[in-house]
Amino acid sequence: MTSAIALCAITTYSEASDIEQEGCLSFPDMGGDVERSKWIKVEAQNLKGKRIKKKFRGWEARIFQHEYDHLDGKVYIDRLSEDGRKEIQPKLDELIDKFGDGGAL
Repeated sequence: MTSAIALCAITTYSEASDIEQEGCLSFPDMGGDVERSKWIKVEAQNLKGKRIKKKFRGWEARIFQHEYDHLDGKVYIDRLSEDGRKEIQPKLDELIDKFGDGGAL
C-alpha cells in the first residue's frame, strides 16, 4: 500500500555514514560520490493530518535525503567533494552554455 506524506521533517541523522554514487534527473549524464547518513528518522503528517514517525535505512534513507535536499534548495552536486565537483564541471559548463546561467529552457 502506498501512502502520501503532506508535511515532513528529518528529525535524526545517524552519525554513521557511507559514500555512494548519486545522480539526478536535473543533471543528465552526471554522477558523483555523495556522503549521506546510513539511517534517518522522519516525522510527518499524512493527508488526513495523522502524525507518522518512520526510520529509513540504507538506500531508502539515501533517496529520502536526496529528495529532502531538493525541498531545501540543494542538489546532489552541492554535496560533492572538491575533486568530485571538478570532475563534473565540464558537463555543468556545457549546460550553462546551452541554457544560460539561470538554466532557463
